[in-house]
Amino acid sequence: MELRDLKVIVTGAAQGMGAHFAEALAFAGARVAACDVNEAGLAALQKGIHRRKVDVSDEAAVKEFVAWAAAEMGGLNALVNNAGIIRDGLLVKQDRETGEVTTLSRADWDAVIGVNLTGATLMVREVVATMVRAGTRPGVVVNMSSVVRQGNRGQSNYVSAKAALAANTVTWAREFAPFGIRVGAIAPGMVETPMTRGMNQKARERLIAAIPVGRIGEPEDIWRAVRFIFECDYFNGRCVDVDGGLVA
Repeated sequence: MELRDLKVIVTGAAQGMGAHFAEALAFAGARVAACDVNEAGLAALQKGIHRRKVDVSDEAAVKEFVAWAAAEMGGLNALVNNAGIIRDGLLVKQDRETGEVTTLSRADWDAVIGVNLTGATLMVREVVATMVRAGTRPGVVVNMSSVVRQGNRGQSNYVSAKAALAANTVTWAREFAPFGIRVGAIAPGMVETPMTRGMNQKARERLIAAIPVGRIGEPEDIWRAVRFIFECDYFNGRCVDVDGGLVA
């Protein structure tokens, strides 16, 4: 698909990669509807981008937003499923000095699964249903997974969500093919965003040292993969790692 032909929703668009995607798409001529829970970040996006505060884990809010976005843009034919949060912690942890055992809270589990998996699934469901009802062809969904989908210490909730999203990319590609809708996923490694800038400096340096290209990724690096999926009509049902060789 040509970028200028897109009528696309970008979730998690108030900062970081999501903001970069929304603005790059708008610059390329696409019609863009952006959502996030961060209203100040949404307000900072360039003019011409439709925007609304939405919690993607709220089913009613997702339905309302997708209907609104379709009305504002004269239809929908694409989605960038980018919204995500982290609530890291070991599933079970024992203090070395006191011996006290603590566990990952149910609230932290539910929050991450609610946004990163349930919210992403709700958004795909509503966007694709809107396309199918309107007979829109072709259509494209781009999901943001992560290289940690293969497992990472202290991230049981995040890993579960991102692994499931990668697996469902295959499932949905097969389910939506009769409707002319492709589904692809990107698994970024460490990318320079407000989230990663808040990391412990020593941990950050250790991670950079493990990346073969010797640097943290930039949102532009991931945007190029998003653009590839949109523009390559033969790409479907796969997840592409964009991580500087971190998991090679």
